[in-house]
Amino acid sequence: MKQTIPSKKRKELFAKLKKANTAFQKVYPGDRPERQAIHTVYGGANLFKFNAADALGERALETFNTYAPDFISFGKIFGLDGINQLDESASPKDILLHYEALPASERKKHPARLSYEVYHKVIRKLQTEAVEDFRIDFEDGYGNRSNEEEDATAVSAAKEVAKGMKKKVLPPFIGIRIKPFTEEMKERGLRTLEIFVTTLVNETGGKLPANFVVMLPKVTIPEQVSALVSFFEILEDELELEPGSLKMEMMVETTQSIMDIDGTNPLFRFIKAGKGRCIATHFGTYDYTASCSITAKYQEMDHPVCDFAHHMTKVALAHTGIWLSDGATNTMPIGPHRGEEMTEEQLKENRDTVHRAWKKGYDHIRHSLWNGFYQGWDLNPAQFPMRYAAVFAFFLESYDDAVERLKTFVDKAARATLIGDVFDDAATGQGLLNYFLRALNSGAITEDEVLVTGLTLEEIRGRSFKKILENRKK
Repeated sequence: MKQTIPSKKRKELFAKLKKANTAFQKVYPGDRPERQAIHTVYGGANLFKFNAADALGERALETFNTYAPDFISFGKIFGLDGINQLDESASPKDILLHYEALPASERKKHPARLSYEVYHKVIRKLQTEAVEDFRIDFEDGYGNRSNEEEDATAVSAAKEVAKGMKKKVLPPFIGIRIKPFTEEMKERGLRTLEIFVTTLVNETGGKLPANFVVMLPKVTIPEQVSALVSFFEILEDELELEPGSLKMEMMVETTQSIMDIDGTNPLFRFIKAGKGRCIATHFGTYDYTASCSITAKYQEMDHPVCDFAHHMTKVALAHTGIWLSDGATNTMPIGPHRGEEMTEEQLKENRDTVHRAWKKGYDHIRHSLWNGFYQGWDLNPAQFPMRYAAVFAFFLESYDDAVERLKTFVDKAARATLIGDVFDDAATGQGLLNYFLRALNSGAITEDEVLVTGLTLEEIRGRSFKKILENRKK
């Protein structure tokens, strides 16, 4: 067929387009393939010890065993699917024995299934890796102290991290939060960073922990980020660290981080100022709601002002490879009564208090997950059970449906399909793939549970449904 556009002109225009497409893809490479922690544990620097992760895990497991002694009570606390269909007259032990005696095919239909699976996954998580990410805090969780005291804390905390590295007991991710680079705090923030990193590398022979990161709070202008990056470069040079080894995260805690004086969203400019060193943004629920003049009673993670900030952050940073983390629930699951000899009334009050706080935190986390924020902050080990319960339930309750839809879609060579009342096309194919990626990352499902889709792990980790289909056509 005769072509109207001359070949030379076509090539010239496509060459220009290729350059622009390549530049775009460099800015928006898509999600990073590395593991993202599903929570960050926040703790005052003065309290940090090398074995903090193990100690916090033990406390979390003790709380869990005390206030969720069986999978039936556990399911009722969080209102998990199917739990209200169980026979109220049967004991948890009888239900357990009956359920575990069933063949796998029958378990799938049993109303106790979700509670049973989530409960035991939470137990295993608390026993094996209760803390995924820990942030040694020199800001809000530490406060303003004398320079002498903070200097000493920076030294002692660094030595504890070095000790944890030697004993191999640090969590998979760890870092410090320094004070913000405002005019009032910039000197103190840098001083702590310098002392901590210098002490740490001197103690370890020039090594940093795996996945070490520096958190910069209350970022409002790109220059604060670029200043931190410049100090990173100096530290790496002076301490003979590999260039680029120091990474940072920033906290979104003010309205100015969402919309600046020009009426634009500055978040991508903040990331650009990081020169590839900024790997994540974390939302500061309480500073942000305060900056919106929300009164204390209503400073919650699911407040509409937080949703607006979440959506603005999501749109600004989607496909850049920057991890997003939500904030924390400040209602603690801690009973009001202490002691070994409490009355039944006191025990009940403790139990009700913990259960209410767990459910509130659970709902907040589910809200974050629904908004596409797969990481959040925990302030106390008693919050860990609700964190893992929410994340695991979020993914497991839709597992069977996602498997069927993805298998069918792939089997039909990505032609649009109707399964039940759900219509799937290429975009939902990627959405289904995203589900398995996030579920696998969180620990909600295993590699074997992914493979039943008919996809290989290599295909899953390639993170592109389009590429999976293209490769299968070859």
